[in-house]
Amino acid sequence: MDASVSMRHGPVELRLIRTRDARALQHELISNRRWLQPWEATLPGVQTGIDMRVSIRRLLQQYRDGSGFPFVMEYDGEIAGQLNIWGVMRGSLCSATIGYWVGERFAGHGITPAAVAMATDLAFRDLGLHRIEICLRPENGPSLRVVQKLGFRYEGVRRRFIHIDGDWRDHLAFSLVQEDVPEGVLARWAHGEVPADWSAVPPTDLPPTDLPPTEMPPTDLPSAGRQG
Repeated sequence: MDASVSMRHGPVELRLIRTRDARALQHELISNRRWLQPWEATLPGVQTGIDMRVSIRRLLQQYRDGSGFPFVMEYDGEIAGQLNIWGVMRGSLCSATIGYWVGERFAGHGITPAAVAMATDLAFRDLGLHRIEICLRPENGPSLRVVQKLGFRYEGVRRRFIHIDGDWRDHLAFSLVQEDVPEGVLARWAHGEVPADWSAVPPTDLPPTDLPPTEMPPTDLPSAGRQG
């Protein structure tokens, strides 16, 4: 399998982004501003807008260059959000980062863990990568539960790591390497074999309050319309 072939788990499909996805993605981003803005990457001192046509052109250029793999997540055939494998490093690292966002109306359907699992399996089995990382804000409780469901290993706090919603924010770092999941991330999750303690975060690394458990914000990485 290569990145141009769609992947499916139940009603969740992960496929390469297309130029004609711009209108649907732009609509989701604009209609979900309240939902997405607290978790989106920003540029220090710069006000930017959303132009998915430009963003998709850049993402597809990264795909052609081999530096990124941009996907859309679909649920029952409807576009629910984006997932990017970005910051691909080859040579002695062979690593990358996963970032994503989903629309509010698609929250709670298991879309994100299924998509992240499929993307990580693709990275390990077909893209020749050895390590996948996910970083999220400590306040992002629902996204923390995604990495816990899939058994990403907790690595620690990255202080003032990414510029999010107008300021530099601390992030929690999680990762998996190939040797962690010889059976595959999706299969391990589906079979209920995820180690319970790999994603445990010390209470001292977490804020005193969390978001309501019904919410499902995106990770805090540049995977939306502002990605450069």
